[in-house]
Amino acid sequence: MSGNTYKSPIVTLTPAPTLDRTYLVSNLHPGAVNRADAVGEELAGKGINVSRALHLAGIEAPGVVPIGNAEKGILERTGSKKFLIPMWIEGTLRVSTTILEKGGPTTKINEAPKPLTSEEWQRVIDLTEATVKENHAKWLVIAGALPIDQSTGTFVDLHPIFDRMKKLGVRVALDTSGEPLAYWVKQGEAAILKPNAEELASAVKRSLLTNGDVIEAARELCSHGVECVLASLGADGMLAVTKSRAWGTSTTPVKVINTVGAGDATLAGFLAAITKNPLPEGHEDIGVGFNVPVGAMMAVQWGAVKVSQPTSGLENIDNLPEVFLTEQVDLTAALREPAIYKEN
Repeated sequence: MSGNTYKSPIVTLTPAPTLDRTYLVSNLHPGAVNRADAVGEELAGKGINVSRALHLAGIEAPGVVPIGNAEKGILERTGSKKFLIPMWIEGTLRVSTTILEKGGPTTKINEAPKPLTSEEWQRVIDLTEATVKENHAKWLVIAGALPIDQSTGTFVDLHPIFDRMKKLGVRVALDTSGEPLAYWVKQGEAAILKPNAEELASAVKRSLLTNGDVIEAARELCSHGVECVLASLGADGMLAVTKSRAWGTSTTPVKVINTVGAGDATLAGFLAAITKNPLPEGHEDIGVGFNVPVGAMMAVQWGAVKVSQPTSGLENIDNLPEVFLTEQVDLTAALREPAIYKEN
């Protein structure tokens, strides 16, 4: 259990953390020997990135992480000890490699999550609940890939966490992808889902070509019980969608250096804004119990700042770009980065 005495409105859980190594290369030559101009190393994973970003806004946001005990010095080496609460398990930590070509695309290779035993997963659940209680948190963020439960051969079960958070009156923001996202969409237990366009298209099993397509798909997720869908759309900004309302947000253009972690910064910005700016009285017409438009504006600002930085985690929130918000979303406007659904 953590020895921290602070209280935080937000706790994060990263079920499958990773050691993120980033190689900066001036001119990448595929199939040849390349020399990196610089190498960065971070303890990462979506929940960790959210916690790290929230720290920049003065929100402690302790993060629960199962970490292989072969990596005992990893928290100190990556400067993560101050905000992460490790649950030590047997084995090593998976590694993700990012190749960042100057003026070119970002290439990322992720090692698969390390499987957990049922006993290890139960300890993660217990530590998460204890951390939420200790901090009197109002939000739990579950983010990133889900590991396999060794005893079942399937993804670890989040139902016990959702059940415990419901009893505590704690809302859950879920950010995952693939098969787990498709499953948890239909359960409707998360208050917030934060898919990107491709993940949203996969969840509803159809292509998304316009703003209207995105809103319709997000509403389909809301129909299962999700309160708000934050659909991050890259160059098109973000659409924040509830059952009855939708807001489009974007910023002035920024120079894109590294897109890895942009979605994590987006979610962190949203949560930072809604915890610091509760709904004023008389705004019950928003349809949910948190300030979606204010959250959406800060979300795209943080996401824009993140892509202008080389690391996978948000380095700072200085010089936030100008932000634009509208509820008069042009439903027919084509996405600059459409999501084409391809059935596996």
